[in-house]
Formats: sequence, C-alpha cells, structure tokens
Amino acid sequence: MKIIGIILLVVSFLVALALGTQNQEVVNFNYLLAQGEFKLSLLLGIVFGTGFLLGWLICGMLYLKARMSASMLRKQVNKQRQELDKLRTDPVKE
Repeated sequence: MKIIGIILLVVSFLVALALGTQNQEVVNFNYLLAQGEFKLSLLLGIVFGTGFLLGWLICGMLYLKARMSASMLRKQVNKQRQELDKLRTDPVKE
C-alpha cells in the first residue's frame, strides 16, 4: 500500500511539472510586503512545493507526538503489569 502511495505522489508531481512547463506566461504577484513578476510555472511550483513541505512537516510532528505518547503509555502499562503480577504472587499479609 505504501508503494502505491509513493507512485501516486511521483505521478502527480510529474503531471504538475508537465503542466507547469506549458504555463510560461508572466504574472504580477502581490505578496505581503511587495510585488513581483514571475512566470506562472515558477509561481505554481513554489506554492506547490511550499504546501507539500508544510504538509509533511505538520504530519511529521503529529506522527512523532503520537509515537511518543504511545511509547509513554506502553511503558506505563508494563510498569502496572509488573506491579499487578507482583501483587498476585505475594501472599496476603494480615
């Protein structure tokens, strides 16, 4: 399943690249502090790349957080399991 996802990602990137080469028109782009004239293909590539990297960064951080949480919970469960096993084997003191 992972291979299919990677193949789809590469194919979509290649299609975007092929479409980008067809758009050589110069456009005026107004951004926060200034404005500039860029080729449409370059502008689309920059926006696509930035969005892709931002998405990977956010998903990676969430994945790392989930892995750390799962690891911490696994350690807690093991500790509680050891305590429970010890309580089951120790005789009851009166």
